[in-house]
Amino acid sequence: MWKNTQQNYGLIAILLHWLVALVVFGLFGLGLYMTDLSYYDAWYQKAPFIHKSIGMLLLFVIVFRLVWRFINVRPEPEASLSRIEKVASEWAHRLLYLLLIATMVAGYLISTADGRGIDVFGWFEIPALLPPVKGMEDIAGEIHEVLAWTLVGLAVLHALAAIKHHMIDKDKTLMRMFSPK
Repeated sequence: MWKNTQQNYGLIAILLHWLVALVVFGLFGLGLYMTDLSYYDAWYQKAPFIHKSIGMLLLFVIVFRLVWRFINVRPEPEASLSRIEKVASEWAHRLLYLLLIATMVAGYLISTADGRGIDVFGWFEIPALLPPVKGMEDIAGEIHEVLAWTLVGLAVLHALAAIKHHMIDKDKTLMRMFSPK
């Protein structure tokens, strides 16, 4: 089943969810690794190139995921969830999407602060939309770091909430994101 139903997520939504989760945590790890590289390190040029390229591809995936989310039915929350859990879940998801997009925009601003576009694995270039702005990469870099840490922190809370539903509440919240049924 490719599309969502009232009870379950479809295969496309499930694959997009796990792809985004894997890429976000991978980019976060690579970003942390990059901060300790010296000019003479073999990965000094390569790591940022990979980080930027994957980040831009992730932006396209997020746009597709949002479109898919709006054109599909969203499964109803488990009946056992309290009103506060339903509201918290809805706002956590909205905040995750906002943080994803804001983090990528800040990354884009870091990379294009000198007026050059972003080369995505040599396949195509994302152009710089703003003229060079002195100091923008530093400001955008600070914002990018704070947003990335916040995004990962909220994603961890999201995962812990899913585990709580599975282990303590014994409902199907977590399992619906593994199998489309």
